Amino acid sequence: MSLVLSASERSPRVFNLFLSGSLDSNTYTDLEEKVDYLIREEEARVINFDMAGVDYISSMGVRVVLKTEKELRKRAGHLSLMHLKPQIRKVFEIINALPSLQIFASLQELDDYLAEMQRQTMEGRA
Repeated sequence: MSLVLSASERSPRVFNLFLSGSLDSNTYTDLEEKVDYLIREEEARVINFDMAGVDYISSMGVRVVLKTEKELRKRAGHLSLMHLKPQIRKVFEIINALPSLQIFASLQELDDYLAEMQRQTMEGRA
């Protein structure tokens, strides 16, 4: 199965990346190249992976997700995951990756979280 990717810039340096299909050893390089481009060329600070269309993820797919989080963190950035199907969530639970990743049920939930973080920062609490 293939992997379909599309990206949209929500605001400067904040990107939503929509994934659909299988994120495995045959397709992980597509995601890796897209993320590398967003970080290097677009200077992304926040990337939101919308994984509603992902039906399967292998260890290589997980590796790209964790690598993306690490690269963004180095730049004081942030990675979040949205709309994980139960089988995809289970993979992240098995490898104990979920505590370090932000996972949101919807784009609205993500927006509410980001608004709260910004409010706390402006008030000097974060």
